[in-house]
Amino acid sequence: MRAASCRMNVAAILNGLLVSVVAALLWKYVRLSEHAAVLEEELQLTRQSQELSQARIDYHAALLALQEYGTRMVCTGKMHTDRICRFDYLCYCTEAEEFVFFHSNSSFMLPNLGPRRFQPALLDLSSVEDHNTQYFNFLELPAAALKFMPKPVFIPDVTLILNRFNPDNLMHVFHDDLLPIFYTMQQYSDLDDEARLVFMEGWGEGAHFDLYRLLSSKQPLLKEQLKNFGKLMCFTKSYVGLSKMTTWYQYGFVQPQGPKANILVSGNEIRQFSSSLMEKLNITTRGGEESAAEEKDEYIVVFSRSINRLILNEAELILALAQEFQMRAVTVSLEEQTFPSIIKVISGASILVSMHGAQLVSSLFLSRGAVVVELFPYAVNPEQYTPYKTLASLPGMDLQYVAWRNMVEENSVAYPERPWEQGGIAHLDKEDQEHILASKEVPRHLCCRNPEWLYRIYQDTIVDIPSLLEALRATVKTRPNLKKAKPASTVHPGQVREPQCQTSVQATNEAMLTVSWQIPWNLKYLKVREVKYEVWIQEQGENTYMPYILPHQNYTFSENIKPFTTYLVWVRCIFNKNLLGPFADVLTCRT
Repeated sequence: MRAASCRMNVAAILNGLLVSVVAALLWKYVRLSEHAAVLEEELQLTRQSQELSQARIDYHAALLALQEYGTRMVCTGKMHTDRICRFDYLCYCTEAEEFVFFHSNSSFMLPNLGPRRFQPALLDLSSVEDHNTQYFNFLELPAAALKFMPKPVFIPDVTLILNRFNPDNLMHVFHDDLLPIFYTMQQYSDLDDEARLVFMEGWGEGAHFDLYRLLSSKQPLLKEQLKNFGKLMCFTKSYVGLSKMTTWYQYGFVQPQGPKANILVSGNEIRQFSSSLMEKLNITTRGGEESAAEEKDEYIVVFSRSINRLILNEAELILALAQEFQMRAVTVSLEEQTFPSIIKVISGASILVSMHGAQLVSSLFLSRGAVVVELFPYAVNPEQYTPYKTLASLPGMDLQYVAWRNMVEENSVAYPERPWEQGGIAHLDKEDQEHILASKEVPRHLCCRNPEWLYRIYQDTIVDIPSLLEALRATVKTRPNLKKAKPASTVHPGQVREPQCQTSVQATNEAMLTVSWQIPWNLKYLKVREVKYEVWIQEQGENTYMPYILPHQNYTFSENIKPFTTYLVWVRCIFNKNLLGPFADVLTCRT
């Protein structure tokens, strides 16, 4: 009996041990399976990251960095309208269509605006200032929330995240997107040719996507494409926002359209940009590798339109221009040619002629000394719509500009029955239609759906050739000569040196004030056509001053100089009438 009991106890112990061993093995198997699943998931996410970029990424290290350090942000600029922010590990949830800032003990956010970040936004995603469709912000979560979220896909490229404003319109493409992107990338050294552009406005590629591809060796990403790579994406290093320094025009969202109040770009920066694009397109300019015969070939380019805003006597116009300037005239068309082929033609043209429209932004590829001729339909005042005049007039563009306006209503053809966005007015009340038809000039207006503006701008036009040639002769005094055109100097003088004053009293009511100075230090290294000096003299305690423009470095003033009086004197140098130097320190002179 005892023996049987012992055998049963041994069997029970063995069974218990066996169950324990099997349980341990099963637990180990489950853990190994879970670990294998995690490794497989990380491997898959690594593959997804590398589908986006050729750069290799250690997925596990990136995930640990995000969990431990969270998101980090440092911005430049004081206001949302001039702010660009750099982020480490900024994430984007494709389901919520929201950017996410993950907080950890190591996160930082400069500037830390608190609720002011929503008044109205952290920054503008496009270069169009303070437009409520272009604001950028993010949601905030603790890094611990990552445990409950889909595993992120990491984008190891340095990225520039922005909105394109209107990628179907060439003026917007160049003015709002390409130029600001180009110079934002110049501003930050790691936004180089290997950086990736990410467009978040939600548009498709658009007609001019190949132009955006020129700015980086990597394919730009569209917002819609991000959904293909997972529910949560994290940019290991990104810049968000665009510089506005290269924009010169505002479109009339708040006040009627016109040049920006504070233009910060010159033709020199525009030409650097256009040269870079032409180099990437393998287009050489005059003075490059063309033959001597090609260099001597001067010609006029006329932009031909085939859908709306037509020049109805285009053939007659081309013949008249060719005869007037003794040059051959050619046409280009956005509907029939690629834009790079058009740039190649325009870059060598002496004169560019076009109806008002986005295609005229191509004038930034013209050579120095060339002429821009902008044609306006009936009732459209050229002084109210000046994006291309402003461009041509930027210092350093060195272009001549001529505007012509159709003043004869019978020389225009309107289309009131078309859809409203193409200038139709049939949808309006009869009284509004009659008002538009009777108007002789479109009044100043805000963007973007003014029916009178649309009705008039989409008219076709018979150009009155004698009045156009008269306008050309009045502005273009000499035949355009691209070969002789040289960049105008934009070098500003430095401060005048060693300014000093001497005074003397001649009588109880007569005194003299002599002011002298040495030339600016940089003048001795420059060849300057004209050097003059501006002197301001102000009696102490008074609000007005006497200005003088002088050719010499020493001058004695007696008129309006009173004895026993203290005067404040400022002196600065001027190159070529418009390049102003800084004022030297104010002189205090007592007679």
